[in-house]
Amino acid sequence: MKVTICGAGRTGHLNAVLFKQRDGVEVSVLTSSADLAGKWSDGEQVWRANLSDGSVLAARIDHVGIDPRATLADTDLVVVTQPAQARPALLRQIAPHLPENKRVFVGAIPGFCGFDWLAETAFGGRENIVIWGMKDVPHTAYNLVAGSEVRMGGAKAQLYAALHRREAAAAKEDLSDLLGRLYEAPISILDDYLEITLTPGNALMHPAVLYGLVGPGAPWEEHPFDEPICWWSDCPRTGAEMLEACDAENQALKHAAERRLKVDLASVKPLRQELIEAYGDQIGDDSTMYSLLRTNSAYAGIRAPLVANPDGPGLVIDRESRAFHEDIAFGQALLLEMARRLNVPVPAIETTYHWARGYHGNLPQPPLNFVPLKWAEAVG
Repeated sequence: MKVTICGAGRTGHLNAVLFKQRDGVEVSVLTSSADLAGKWSDGEQVWRANLSDGSVLAARIDHVGIDPRATLADTDLVVVTQPAQARPALLRQIAPHLPENKRVFVGAIPGFCGFDWLAETAFGGRENIVIWGMKDVPHTAYNLVAGSEVRMGGAKAQLYAALHRREAAAAKEDLSDLLGRLYEAPISILDDYLEITLTPGNALMHPAVLYGLVGPGAPWEEHPFDEPICWWSDCPRTGAEMLEACDAENQALKHAAERRLKVDLASVKPLRQELIEAYGDQIGDDSTMYSLLRTNSAYAGIRAPLVANPDGPGLVIDRESRAFHEDIAFGQALLLEMARRLNVPVPAIETTYHWARGYHGNLPQPPLNFVPLKWAEAVG
């Protein structure tokens, strides 16, 4: 089986190494970095994953390049790990180079931010392309040295994937078999892709924590950070409380979608329940959202995006972070569009969204024209 990974960031790098631990799997990586492709061409072809117990997984990657024709040749499975804001252009780039003589499974990890709709727009009527997504990353990953190593964090005990609504029922078993060859954790195929789109994740989590760190009345609203901090183990109580409010609104969206679309989205659980089920005994204290975030060992060491303060000493939030360009400009914007169409008030999500855009000052707004025109309105 040939797998092409689109994106050589933390998730892409880690999955490339993990996939190569499985027998009979060829891994090709499509990257936008000519330097990274050059390193591979020059013989630096072994990538590593550093595990928490001090051991190391190593793998020789079969191909790393910037040419989609070469990386996608005869591929069976495509895994998109690039951030949401990069996906529209990426999908348009790879569409002409996907094999036409067999079925090709094209999916995203994670599959949030309306990936099913994005892919449908990019691939049009290509019936041999099967669109899928995974609910969450199988493992956390951080401390990336591109083309060399990455640190693997906590693993999910159960993995969930879903297919675009257009796919035939038989594709569920095929997707399960493909992913089962790649991952050790059991795979469950969900019934509706909205179970991924509405899964509480970074589009709720990162904006809420940012709001708690540097928003109105926050500890670092008026002054820079003295030293690096972690997203979760240093999360302030106000950030956790804002996250709970945003999560409650996401649950309201879920219930409205169930009523309007006549679907069962029971797998979209409240975030605290999701995290408890995902990480289990890796959490020291799961009694509140605040205690859970701060005591989840799978999250330990994941730093908040900080850069040197250009106006003086200390550190400030990195405005180029995915937290802004993916989670807010893309993820939250999509949730707000869905809330508008479903007529669901979401004041906490709106608060963090508009505050973050103002804080950033120059955040692009991707168009939401990939959302089907008649979605939600067509089924009253």
